[in-house]
Amino acid sequence: MNTPQPPKRIALLGMHLESNAFAPVCPEDSFRTLCYLAGDEILADLNSENPIQPAEISGFVDEMNRLGVAWEPVPILVTASEPNGPCDQAFFDATLEEMRRRLSEAGPIDGVYFSAHGGMTATVCPDPDGDLLQMARDAVGPDVPLIATLDLHANVSHRMVTATDVLISYITNPHVDQKERACEAARAMADMFDGMKPQTAAIRLPITAPTVTLLSAKGPYADLINYGQKTMGEDILNVSVVAGFVFSDLAKNGMTVLVTARDDLAVARALAEDIATRAWAMRERFQTSLTSLQDAVDMAVKNGQDVSRPALILADVADNPGGGGRGNTAWILSALYEAGAQGVLFGVFNDPALVRAARDTGEGAEFQAVFNSETASEFSKRFEAPARVIALSNGECIGRRGLWAGRSLSLGPTALLQVGGIKVVVVTNRKQCAEPRFFEMFGLDIADARTVVVKSRGHFRAGFDEFFPDDRVIEVDVPGLTSPVLSRFDFKNLPRPTIPLDADATWDGPKW
Repeated sequence: MNTPQPPKRIALLGMHLESNAFAPVCPEDSFRTLCYLAGDEILADLNSENPIQPAEISGFVDEMNRLGVAWEPVPILVTASEPNGPCDQAFFDATLEEMRRRLSEAGPIDGVYFSAHGGMTATVCPDPDGDLLQMARDAVGPDVPLIATLDLHANVSHRMVTATDVLISYITNPHVDQKERACEAARAMADMFDGMKPQTAAIRLPITAPTVTLLSAKGPYADLINYGQKTMGEDILNVSVVAGFVFSDLAKNGMTVLVTARDDLAVARALAEDIATRAWAMRERFQTSLTSLQDAVDMAVKNGQDVSRPALILADVADNPGGGGRGNTAWILSALYEAGAQGVLFGVFNDPALVRAARDTGEGAEFQAVFNSETASEFSKRFEAPARVIALSNGECIGRRGLWAGRSLSLGPTALLQVGGIKVVVVTNRKQCAEPRFFEMFGLDIADARTVVVKSRGHFRAGFDEFFPDDRVIEVDVPGLTSPVLSRFDFKNLPRPTIPLDADATWDGPKW
């Protein structure tokens, strides 16, 4: 009679931060505010109705359970911040050491699942994701399966590839497939337990594309992803075309093709070279096309005057909190106000001081609203206008669609202000406006608006597409920390030449 095998003990870890080198340092508080869970806190959160931790963790756990693998989750530490600047090095070091300690004290480990963003930098270390994955590898040894999932805006280092057995990135942008990719990681883990030996080929290209060119529904990036997914078969475990995050300004920036084969490295290399060659052939398609502020304002004004015109959504892609933007530039807001635009919803403006002023004023009362009274900077200029406090909120909600569907969200103390013909949602906790609940929590009907303005680069498309198809989305060209016009940034470490900044960039194929 066969003796039952003990359950596989799989460690669960995660750290998420997308770092914009041009944004202020990301402090410990940014992680503590969004998600910091250790040990059994991870399992308790997974069992809650609306978890706060990255969706990948629950996706991996659910799929392992569905597969019927005899296993035991070993929760270590999961933390995440809103996209920000480089991580404070002291906090990163402390987190890495805490993960190391908990892993070493956990006892025998049969597998590691690491949920990472992959686009993090720290104030000293340029490759903290590599440090994390190497720490996990060192802690469990060379023979224990170690699988990580990544955002498709990850910047993939050689060490991230060599420290892991499999790297799996999202394939949707806006990101709505986190759970599916974690399920894929779980299946790969189960295959490794059955003896499969993954073999990964990685090719980095001199393409550092603006984020607005990286949608997965259409365009050059969509073509690459779709081609890669069509090649999936018995011999190919995973294909990930990782676009990278240009604002990290790193030597490891560049679109990376990752192909993991079952057992056969030659198969992985052949397909990786095929996809990379296709990517290079379409490099000239990674160009930005934006609408001027004046043209966008003219459209909004006409929409307020003529209800027969289709409503529009204006994306402030240059001030995307989802890419490290501060969420408080007033270029579009002030221009719409001065032009007298009507029927506008604007969300969300990050200004804790203005929220405090609105709360002091009280619902229904009028006051002189000063935007950026305490946070004026190069891009976030002071703007002042008469306003009425329509409503106040604690900013707590549950995501309804897209990126945050079913997730607990906190905007902190929040105010809805009437500024001319514009209703502005002002928040305390910085977050991109990718979720319709940010308006709906105040009883606003998005379908009634003539123009909606969102501080978001692309994730709003999955949250607001029930109101605005692609042909009614306007990406506005204004200044900001996440402007897709890359020539406006003083990059220090980006490998040059690179597309689209340098027309003379070259690529001669992989050097295996």
